[in-house]
Amino acid sequence: MPDTGGVPETSTPVERPPRPRPCPCLSGNPYSECCGRFHRGEALAPTAEALMRSRYAAFAVGEPDYLLATWHPRTRPEALELDADARWLRLEIVRTAQGGPFDTEGVVEFIAYSRSGGATSQQHEVSRFVRLDRRWLYLDAV
Repeated sequence: MPDTGGVPETSTPVERPPRPRPCPCLSGNPYSECCGRFHRGEALAPTAEALMRSRYAAFAVGEPDYLLATWHPRTRPEALELDADARWLRLEIVRTAQGGPFDTEGVVEFIAYSRSGGATSQQHEVSRFVRLDRRWLYLDAV
């Protein structure tokens, strides 16, 4: 009989439930309860910042359909191909102006950090958002 150091042997290992995947938007919440519910169409982003975070997360998890669906029809491209090599590392919200639950326009300034082909880069953008029919949409960058 093997020496177990005084610890009784168990025939079945204790299985721990898998840890929920954290949301790429860095909210601290699980993806399924955060931006995942927007991506699945279970909820609408209540603010311009929430939409910005969910769009960043869509880039990170590869959801081009969500990106197109949340883009204003006047400025939306016909198609969107994501860079399969890009790994999105971090989102930093610099500032927001308006874009609350009762506003119709909002601005979110952010820096998104990514790595592709061994090189790290950052995208610093001031994005404009509008709310149409209770839905926030990305309009453009200024």
